Amino acid sequence: MSRTPAPNGSPFTAPAWIAAASLLGLVSALVGDGVFDVASWVVFAALIGLVVRAWGKRTR
Repeated sequence: MSRTPAPNGSPFTAPAWIAAASLLGLVSALVGDGVFDVASWVVFAALIGLVVRAWGKRTR
């Protein structure tokens, strides 16, 4: 009976990074203006891009 090796890393790593990025974008949007607003837009645009990329790579 051979077992396939477990993939590296935890299944919670990617969702944790996504949650951290979302929190960073939210806090930067609420804290200040100017550069903070730009940072929040960049973070949220990257998260939307990540969702679109994952949706495009679906095998179904």
